[in-house]
Amino acid sequence: MKTTVIAVVGSKSSGKTTTIEALTKELTKRGYYVAAVKHVPEPKFTIDREGKDTWRFANSGAKTIVSVASSEIATIEKVDSTAFSLEEILQRCKNADLVFLEGFKRLVGKNCELPKIVAVESPEEILQALKTFEPILAFTGLLDIETLNLKVPYINVLKNSEKIVNMVEKIARKN
Repeated sequence: MKTTVIAVVGSKSSGKTTTIEALTKELTKRGYYVAAVKHVPEPKFTIDREGKDTWRFANSGAKTIVSVASSEIATIEKVDSTAFSLEEILQRCKNADLVFLEGFKRLVGKNCELPKIVAVESPEEILQALKTFEPILAFTGLLDIETLNLKVPYINVLKNSEKIVNMVEKIARKN
């Protein structure tokens, strides 16, 4: 089975993480190996904390730092990732059945081969997303939008996560 990649996009605090969390929880129960990749737009963000040993290694010039603990392993690569392609990002998820990309709007927006789930907070965001993203697999969020009569399904993942999980699994099985 080829790796299935799905982008989850939307505005800040729109429910992207909640959507990926619901999908991951159920799909891992169903036996899928899931990877999640988060875009952090803050330019000075680092997962590494000043003063910690890993920070000290990087500060002294190491470009790859690996931290190994009893229940996890973390690799920190000190690189300029601003120009990374989607393929370069996905190389880091090589063993996954499914990869969820959170964010990366500019990188995935008009990529017609990459299905998107769009987390929205308003009807206006839905209308904007229809102009910005393609293809859209579904909209998610906490809206009451039955009056919009959309061709793309709208799913409240807190109330009906199984519907979106089944949609994603159907795509994964085709791969």
